[in-house]
Amino acid sequence: MPYEPRTYRNLTSRSGLRFFSVQYLETDLWLGVDEACYNSCLPDLIFTEILEMRQSLDRYGLLQPLFLSSFRPMKLLPAAPPLAIIMAEAAFAAGVGPMAAVAGAFAQATGELLLLKYGAREVIVENGGDIYLNTQREATVGIFAGNSPLSQKLALRITTDQMPIGICTSSGTVGPSISFGMTDATVTLAKSAALADAFASNLANRVQTKTDLNRTLAVAHSLPGLLGCIIIIGDQVGAWGNVEFVAMN
Repeated sequence: MPYEPRTYRNLTSRSGLRFFSVQYLETDLWLGVDEACYNSCLPDLIFTEILEMRQSLDRYGLLQPLFLSSFRPMKLLPAAPPLAIIMAEAAFAAGVGPMAAVAGAFAQATGELLLLKYGAREVIVENGGDIYLNTQREATVGIFAGNSPLSQKLALRITTDQMPIGICTSSGTVGPSISFGMTDATVTLAKSAALADAFASNLANRVQTKTDLNRTLAVAHSLPGLLGCIIIIGDQVGAWGNVEFVAMN
């Protein structure tokens, strides 16, 4: 599936935050930090962090190639780097392969670095529809759902007591990621962005037609650690859990 231009980033607005992008191969981050944290060196510093994390996964993939291609959870070798361990744990919880959690894992790892190493007080990290959100004010997160008539019409209200939180999206009609379903957007919420990413893949894979919505929402109810989900296919939307919709301006 071809790359989908991330024009939704043009809608990002948050007073007091400075936004910038960092890209390396498939990792394409859109980051927001408080103005006091930002300086002209920060994008280059974060690029170096992303490069090191990506290279650690690449080196591990040479030791265990199945890690990069499996659609099922798998046990790791003792040499696995921290990011691979996070991905594998999320994969076991969701019943998917480790790479289903990679974008969320990168988003959260980067956000935590900004907070703990670089002194940020507020961070938003988006990685191709997968978000790590940790701010001191409530946030509104819009839902991009490709050609669905509901795309960019609905948004989620995220309160401060829900943060930090991972908000991740899987789609069978938008973007380059592998999905075995046909949803325009399957959005999941969890305390871990890696876990939310893995859950999004699990649920999105189950929906081929609108008739699959209710059955898939019943599965969502059984996933420990999933806080809520929204599934959009065509003009239909289903939701479960702790989600609050608002109109997207």
